[in-house]
Amino acid sequence: MRSSGTPKRILVAGAAGFGGAITCALVHRHPGLELAAATARSDAGARLDEVYPHHRVPVVLEELDLDRHADGIDAAVVAYPHGASAPVVAGLRERGVPVVDFSADFRLRDLQTYERWYVPHVAPQLLEEAVYGLPELYRDELRGAGLIANPGCFPTAALLALAPVARAGLVADVVIDAKTGVSGAGRGASWRTHFSRVDENVDAYGIDGHRHLPEIQQELGVLGATAPVTFIPHLLPLDQGELVSCYVTTSRPVTQADVDELFATAYDAEPFVEVVATSPGVRDVRDTNYARLTARADERTGKVLVFCAIDNVYKGAASQAVQNLNLALGLPETAGLR
Repeated sequence: MRSSGTPKRILVAGAAGFGGAITCALVHRHPGLELAAATARSDAGARLDEVYPHHRVPVVLEELDLDRHADGIDAAVVAYPHGASAPVVAGLRERGVPVVDFSADFRLRDLQTYERWYVPHVAPQLLEEAVYGLPELYRDELRGAGLIANPGCFPTAALLALAPVARAGLVADVVIDAKTGVSGAGRGASWRTHFSRVDENVDAYGIDGHRHLPEIQQELGVLGATAPVTFIPHLLPLDQGELVSCYVTTSRPVTQADVDELFATAYDAEPFVEVVATSPGVRDVRDTNYARLTARADERTGKVLVFCAIDNVYKGAASQAVQNLNLALGLPETAGLR
């Protein structure tokens, strides 16, 4: 670590993916950070502003060399898929580098749960150290953290939507209907995200169990809600953007005034959560770190309905990672994000 008056030098590993590239752009323009290096597994040697011209980050993507790239940096963002991320994170932590990890490798606290949904874990010794990177829930723990598990995009939106009612002990049952753009699947092409299949189409996926479900259940449980969770995502013909619609069967009757008070208490002081009167849309939050929420008490059914829109590659990935970097490195939490 260098003196507090100089920009913090950041390595972004996995900079050729959607989230990694946006992270590079945010770091590059950040008043308190410096992009020390950007690495990529498949595009090494290419310029990032040629791979993604619209981000305008004039750096050459390099092949990751931990001994070289970990030297003289203040923190790293690892934007690798699950399984591939853990050994890189472990190597960085062995060298004393604070890390924000995009993958699911350190989000789930229970090793058996992780391995049931993902792959055998190669660095389980780091699970206890990892802090779940949702600042609205874990701000104090994130300050100075050495390893931050950046949340998944669906859990980010769902947990922000449900945290106030979960804390109040109101969740007897919840259905989470989520809709997202194709960028959530990452840069790799597949038949599911092919233009010919996605255009003018909407379909559900992960109906037998989506990998973000145990993450949502884990964090709702921390908040005191252990009720059944039904989570079904849908793919929309959008580039980016995500909307979750949460239908909560409550444990006791509540009024709109009760709901308004819960959400005001939770979010009035939050810099990146907006509670509004009308249903949010994905255009409202595109290319931002904001989550936009509406909560309603439905007197007819006795349910609480909560809607949350985020940009899946910003608040659901890259800009949330920078928010976490700010907290971990002692910078103003909103720096570089407004």
